[in-house]
Amino acid sequence: MTNTDPKGIDRVVDHYRVTDFGLYMARPLADHPDIAYFRSWLLPEHGLRLGRWTPHPGKELGYDVYIDIVDIEVVDTSAGAVWRTVDLYLDLLVRDGRDVRVLDIDEVLAAHVAGLLDAPTAHRAFERTFAAVAGIAGAGHVVESWLNLPLTWTAD
Repeated sequence: MTNTDPKGIDRVVDHYRVTDFGLYMARPLADHPDIAYFRSWLLPEHGLRLGRWTPHPGKELGYDVYIDIVDIEVVDTSAGAVWRTVDLYLDLLVRDGRDVRVLDIDEVLAAHVAGLLDAPTAHRAFERTFAAVAGIAGAGHVVESWLNLPLTWTAD
């Protein structure tokens, strides 16, 4: 019941739920100036990490869903499955029913030029991004409608 954050720190998780299409996780977000609580779905088939975050009182995030374009690996161990993600730099911000924005194109290109992302990985990142933008826009800017998966954002 832990999540290792990008800084390598193990964080206690309130809820995990494994489904046939992904992994749901919910936990408090320690020491973040804007975000109090983090809810996330890992969707291996789509190469996406979806996040709906709860801001601290008085804070406004400016979006409803944060999407990371990722590679996801699920490894079975004697202690159970371990889910690992590799961030492919590109992110999407979705305002439900309104719009979707792509972030960090400069970062993925810089990572490719620096040799941190090979050409096939950069290509995969852009393909996933384009598919997500087109799908989300085509579904009226509602991520859950586009994916047509039974995503829930609360504890069971």
